[in-house]
Amino acid sequence: MNGTAARHPALGLAAKRVLDVVLASMGLLLSVPILGLAAVWILLDSDGPVFYSALRVGWKGKEFRCYKLRTMVVDADAAKKELRSSSNERNGPFFKMENDPRITRVGVWLRRFSIDELPQLINVLIGEMSIVGPRPHALAHDQRYVERLSRYARRHNVKPGITGWAQVWGHRGEITNDHDMHKRLEHDLYYVDNWSLWLDLKIILLTVVSPRARSNAY
Repeated sequence: MNGTAARHPALGLAAKRVLDVVLASMGLLLSVPILGLAAVWILLDSDGPVFYSALRVGWKGKEFRCYKLRTMVVDADAAKKELRSSSNERNGPFFKMENDPRITRVGVWLRRFSIDELPQLINVLIGEMSIVGPRPHALAHDQRYVERLSRYARRHNVKPGITGWAQVWGHRGEITNDHDMHKRLEHDLYYVDNWSLWLDLKIILLTVVSPRARSNAY
């Protein structure tokens, strides 16, 4: 943290929380029509529920349920076993991959425009996430990189976010090796060390207007 936030961390956290609640509340209200249309589209496209939740690692290493719109077939976990053999990380946990055959036709579009992540505004209101912060990773990936990258656990010093500094620089999508994760980690730690409300607002603006922020969205 820097500036006023560094001198008064409690004040900085309170200001960030206010910003989160205001933006998440407005976002949920404005996204109701989009979520409604997406829900109908999902139900018409494939069998299964509209929403999906998965365990993620959050602030101070605590686990929480991260909410999303369902973008995969209902038996995605079973299909994952077959895809592990074609994954670039053969000896590690299965990460997301481009052209994943488990993604539904609707899911491709929901992911491309990050509409599937709108339910995470609920996580923000609950206090488990922030609008801006390092993206939360699956439990297996977190355990893997805590062991392989010495500074990785520092990501948990702040709440995970719906968007982040790494994402607006295009570091999202498939992880093929430790170097890819290292690049993402460097940006996450820059955010942890240099957080300010102005940086949050800059990241939110870039998320909306920058094509780089939408690259590798699958």
